[in-house]
Amino acid sequence: MAKLPELMTAIEISTPGGPEVLIASHRPLPVPRAGEVLLKVAYAGVNRPDVIQRKGLYPAPPGASDLPGLEVSGTVVAVGDDVDPTVIGSRYCALVSGGGYAEYCLARMDVCLPVPAGMEMVEAAALPETLFTVWHNVFERGFAAPGEVILIHGGTSGIGTMAIKLGKLFGLTVIVTCGSDDKCAAAIKIGADHAINYNSSDFVEGVKAITNGEGVHLVLDMVAGGYVSRNLQCLREDGRHVTIAVQGGMTAEINMAYVMSRRLMLTGSTLRPRTAEFKALLAQEISATVWPMVCDGALRPEMDKIFPLAEAAAAHTYMESGAHVGKIMLAV
Repeated sequence: MAKLPELMTAIEISTPGGPEVLIASHRPLPVPRAGEVLLKVAYAGVNRPDVIQRKGLYPAPPGASDLPGLEVSGTVVAVGDDVDPTVIGSRYCALVSGGGYAEYCLARMDVCLPVPAGMEMVEAAALPETLFTVWHNVFERGFAAPGEVILIHGGTSGIGTMAIKLGKLFGLTVIVTCGSDDKCAAAIKIGADHAINYNSSDFVEGVKAITNGEGVHLVLDMVAGGYVSRNLQCLREDGRHVTIAVQGGMTAEINMAYVMSRRLMLTGSTLRPRTAEFKALLAQEISATVWPMVCDGALRPEMDKIFPLAEAAAAHTYMESGAHVGKIMLAV
């Protein structure tokens, strides 16, 4: 640590509120504990949980940094106990529990993934949050299997675009919903088989038409609220419904007799509060099943816009506008 600066620039949440509450500050460099590495951050991803945290609705879990930022790419500059010091100087991307909006960030070594030679660091930083989230919820909790049909809401979001790409790589037929014809066209270009403009048509009827009335095997839901009962109407018998966000409201009214008669499964998850051990196991599975596709170039994140770290507030404003297609990033 002797050759490293004592202070770093970080973007902190001064008080819960709008994008303007994101301000630059100077903080001491964090010191890696056992099992951790310190990354000199190259890029950090901007994700919806960052926005929710900024508003005061999604506090950092105990022991995590209070700074926003759940995914980064960077170079290892220091290691804690139980980490091989030969990784210093190596490039990694990492899922972190906070602290990404800074020049330096701690990450557990067991959730770091090596950046393949030739891959841009900005692309590497755009992967962890969406990749871990989609893999766990679509394939582990949702039991997606080749040949099945999935309905994905928010098809041009960071999560939506990753779900499209992973779905196609693993043999799914992908239906998405988007808020405009232009976004539907973008989703099709990314790889979706079908896209429904939810502002001009009923997605329930659209799904029925696309599937000849059979419905989908799986819904990846980021809306919740009033969408849940409509989502259930899109499911075929023995279908699965996985909720990963509640942008449309935290409560839903559903017909449980309908759930019982069609043997539907409802589940959901949030990733940030999960244990370090869980995230390490998830990283191992992704390393074995998905990372080879990253290494050979078959999987790349859908990129939208890059902002300087100092313009994190503008990045949040842009995300909340809903205009983006794919990932919004911060250059550190």
